[in-house]
Amino acid sequence: MKGFDYFVVLAEMRTGSNLLESHLNAFQGIECHGEAFNPAFIGYPNRTEILGMTQAMREGDPARLIETIRDGSNGMGGFRLFHNHDPRAIEIVLNDPRCAKIVLTRNPAESYVSWKIAQETGQWKLTNIKRRKDAKATFDAEEFERHVANLQAFQIEVQASLQRSGQTAFYISYEDLNEIEVINGLARYLGVDETLEALDGALKIQNPAPLSDKVANFDDMAQALSGLDRFNLTRTPEFEPRRGPAVPAHIVACKAPLIYMPVKSGPEAEVINWMAGLDAVAPEALLTKMNQKGLRLWMRQATGHRSFTVIRHPAARAHAAFCHRILTPGPGCLGEIRRILRNFHKLPIPGGGPDATYDRRAHYLAFTAFLEFLRANLRGQTSVRVDANWATQTAVLQGMAQFSLPDVIIREDEMQLQLGALAKQVGRPGAAPVAEAVPDQPYTLAEIYDDEIEALIADVYQRDYIMFGWGRWQE
Repeated sequence: MKGFDYFVVLAEMRTGSNLLESHLNAFQGIECHGEAFNPAFIGYPNRTEILGMTQAMREGDPARLIETIRDGSNGMGGFRLFHNHDPRAIEIVLNDPRCAKIVLTRNPAESYVSWKIAQETGQWKLTNIKRRKDAKATFDAEEFERHVANLQAFQIEVQASLQRSGQTAFYISYEDLNEIEVINGLARYLGVDETLEALDGALKIQNPAPLSDKVANFDDMAQALSGLDRFNLTRTPEFEPRRGPAVPAHIVACKAPLIYMPVKSGPEAEVINWMAGLDAVAPEALLTKMNQKGLRLWMRQATGHRSFTVIRHPAARAHAAFCHRILTPGPGCLGEIRRILRNFHKLPIPGGGPDATYDRRAHYLAFTAFLEFLRANLRGQTSVRVDANWATQTAVLQGMAQFSLPDVIIREDEMQLQLGALAKQVGRPGAAPVAEAVPDQPYTLAEIYDDEIEALIADVYQRDYIMFGWGRWQE
């Protein structure tokens, strides 16, 4: 049984996809049908259908067009797919191991300039060099950044999908398109035994000159690009596992159309009590442990609903996680993780919990040791899971976004003002203020906080410091 049933060329505008399609169609056993899922047309600008399927039929059932190309092509069928094409088609092909993925890439600066020139000339293909139109591109830094961001986002989406499903792709660059050995290798990847002796030269390279000759404001372009971090040297490596949406932990008010999406080790109890007060019920009456289907149904019915979360400074949050989940055994303590931290990671905490010998200095040493563990834990260097109580708030919010982003992200020190405004928006203008958080025991963070702790926390939670603009903790 052959490896693939059909193929897709994952590319972008001005990356050479027309030329690659021309090469593929030179094989008797391959048929590429252009941009089959371009929102503006089907296949090519001057066509009205592909293998009997019209654009209207495609819009109603994209999977049917893919099946038609797969089963009705002359040989192995395929098409070109860009990041702004039908997302339903993108999802289908990425999740189908019977679809061969060809990933075509080009230097983004080259593709951007080529796109700008094509916009100026209106010439998107060149088959006769005598008809070539000439123009220069004008570089726009903001536009170029959007161009690169779109390319990178799509490439990351493709790569992540292939990794998760155990698939691989045939990667080919713009510079490889006139290498006959590479094109023949691509055919073998698709399971086609034919070999081309020469490549079709009908399509011509439109703008072979260097960028300096193709850009009207090349000096501006050079200056703008000099500020880009080409090798991503300033990027903080992220080894923290992705988190799920944690919908069962969401808290829904009894009457008010309000959803609280908690971040663990934040002011959860205080916010829950405030929500209960909105409808004059006990905290236990609030709705929770809902699945996605149930919460989605509630959202449909609760017209004008609002959702929110509350984030806490990483220093205060790490200390709360340590005091409530690790330091003292009993209800709420992560017992098994506590045991591992004491026995294997040598966390200096008493087996039975804080006693008369556990003074402020002992608490300082235990908390800084816990921070050292968190640094290794969040970087994937321990066997202990990254628990929601100390996962980065960035990762927690990214997980929430898989179901729904909160309407409002409130900082703990702004709760009184922000929650009061939110209460008014859902018809509860007389809401009581939020109670102050209960101080951590047996010592507060203020009693041990110093420059060393701040430096440790800023290192451990660098993602959160950058994403939320946190500065030094203040009591």
